[in-house]
Amino acid sequence: MSFAAAPPAPSTARLVPAIAERHAELVAWRRDLHAHPELGYAEERTSRVVAERLAAFGLDPDVGLAKTGVVATIQGRAPGPAIALRADLDALPMPEENTFAHASKHPGRMHACGHDGHTTMLLAAARHLAEHPDFAGTVHVVFQPAEEGGAGGRVMIEEGLLDRFPAEQVFGLHNWPALPAGEMAVHAGPVMAAADLFVITVEGRGGHAAMPHQTRDPIIGGAQLVSALQTLVSRTVDPTDPAVLSVTAFNGGSAHNVIPSRVELKGTVRTFSPAAQDAIEAGMKRLTAQICAGLGLEGRVDYRRTYPATVNTRDEAELAARAAARVVGAERVHRHLPPSMGGEDFAFMLRARPGCYVWLGTGAGPDSPPLHHPRYDFHDAMLPVGASYWVSLVETRLPLSA
Repeated sequence: MSFAAAPPAPSTARLVPAIAERHAELVAWRRDLHAHPELGYAEERTSRVVAERLAAFGLDPDVGLAKTGVVATIQGRAPGPAIALRADLDALPMPEENTFAHASKHPGRMHACGHDGHTTMLLAAARHLAEHPDFAGTVHVVFQPAEEGGAGGRVMIEEGLLDRFPAEQVFGLHNWPALPAGEMAVHAGPVMAAADLFVITVEGRGGHAAMPHQTRDPIIGGAQLVSALQTLVSRTVDPTDPAVLSVTAFNGGSAHNVIPSRVELKGTVRTFSPAAQDAIEAGMKRLTAQICAGLGLEGRVDYRRTYPATVNTRDEAELAARAAARVVGAERVHRHLPPSMGGEDFAFMLRARPGCYVWLGTGAGPDSPPLHHPRYDFHDAMLPVGASYWVSLVETRLPLSA
């Protein structure tokens, strides 16, 4: 593969010329997807658009894994191993505050995490690889639904993704506004945290707020739990093992003068190690039982482990770093950034196969809206950079023999 500098990407980027020349077309693709966001397992238009483009590239897309997933296979000029490249399709259930022409046409739905950009970059790479299969092996391009809480990656695997499309390694990419545009980060180990959810129900006896002695007040128990739960991170988890516990909802009561009979707490726990995950779950159940018992209340904990930690394997991280360096330069590939406490269901694919999940910097300055912000928009200049990375990765991992 030959590289050439091409605007509007950073001047240091070495892009695949054929991809850089089609930058305006990629922007149009991406903005069309942005204007038509769809939620997990309902990405019907998005799935159809992806499948139609893949077919136009001469590929034979398979549609229907995890309901709206799309997979296509690209054969290289010579036989060799098989790898899978993954992008996510879904948007978020949130309103968009942008007013540009390609803002969401569907109130309450928004591409606020850049999956429109991820899909576009993998489509661009698929087209180039189909037109120039200068590699030895097989590439499966996987367009996955329902990353945002729906565990679409797990469902695709359960429905036979890696049986029907065997791959020795899996690779993913996510845009990262906290990283300057045109830089990349590759972790050899944990990159995203396990994401657990909890609901704590506290039940007592309601009554008149002026006669609290006649009640067993669940608000008191819930309030004590909010404070006590913070000790699970500070006093039960090894301080060198990152963990986050956040109570994000406290629901109960309906009037100024009524003590309710029930309150509900909701929140999330983020960890990297099974030891921290186990300690927090056990501690949450212990504190809930003991605090509630001491106040004459009843407490229940519904603790759900949703996404495991996203952990790259070392050899695949080294491979991804070399491929990234060919595009953005070795000095722009960060190898030791702290992992994020955010969750990612590419973790399920990494549990099934060795692989690597990288970050592509899309930050346009200190005021760039972060992921999941109502004014976020994918940085279009990065489309040819991400697509060129995918091509570089394929040719680095599956080189044609001399």
